[in-house]
Amino acid sequence: MVGSSPFAKSKGVRKDFWIAMIFIAPWIIGTLWFTVGPIIYSFYYSLTEYKIFSAPEFIGFRNYKNLFEDALFWRSLQNTLFMVAVGVPLTLITALVISLLLNSKQLRNFSFFRVAYFLPTLVPLIINCILWVWLLNYDNGMINALLRLIGIQGPSWLGDPGWSKPGLILMTVWGCGNVIIIFLAGLQDIPESLYESADIEGANFVQKSLHITIPMLSPVILYNAVTLVIAAFQQFAEPFTMTEGGPNRSTLLYSLYLYQNAFQFMKMGYASAMAWILLVIALAVIFLLFKGQKKLGND
Repeated sequence: MVGSSPFAKSKGVRKDFWIAMIFIAPWIIGTLWFTVGPIIYSFYYSLTEYKIFSAPEFIGFRNYKNLFEDALFWRSLQNTLFMVAVGVPLTLITALVISLLLNSKQLRNFSFFRVAYFLPTLVPLIINCILWVWLLNYDNGMINALLRLIGIQGPSWLGDPGWSKPGLILMTVWGCGNVIIIFLAGLQDIPESLYESADIEGANFVQKSLHITIPMLSPVILYNAVTLVIAAFQQFAEPFTMTEGGPNRSTLLYSLYLYQNAFQFMKMGYASAMAWILLVIALAVIFLLFKGQKKLGND
């Protein structure tokens, strides 16, 4: 049998390559135009005084200097870091505990509970915000009504600067259905033989969780942690809809203050500088998460 020549093969490879390039060209063009281009332009605008309706004026790193002297910038960063440091671990722990319960063999109607916990994620975000404004109402909200049933006077969740961020975190924890589903998928991939060996050795639930479940779930925990951190840094609709940054700027989160600078104060260059600082902070936090996951995996 006579084989085809190398030249014919290379010609066929080149033809397949250009056919593939034609099919993926719309995606490449869209990525360059709608993603890479705006990223490059945003860095340029961060070095300018740009008020949208007038041409940008190059001012170097003055926007960054002014940001570090802006008290509201530091307040918004502090509020956002609180949401990351408190809200993300609380959401992760709650989702992990629920997923462990759902994964238990003793639990009946597994599918019903899985759907029940996932349903809140299907509700549009703005509808969720309106719903939680009512749930967190001081006088006739359901949360305070339930607390009164057990003899506790609930706080003014969205009217008290000390309770406004916990109120937003409570809403975030309620909508952690996606995180629960991902944890469930990870739990079901852990070999049962590991738990059977631990049972033979007399290990209890806590020991199995610490030495089997959590180490085996560490990649899944990392994935959920990274996505939750990114979501926390980008949190905008909730404070914008529910509190407008109040009371006393206690829910003025970073993305909300960025939006105000860009579209209310028309300081697009200033807002672009904020976006780049946020990118650096988020990358630093995610880097620490990867380092922590690697250490957990080694342990």
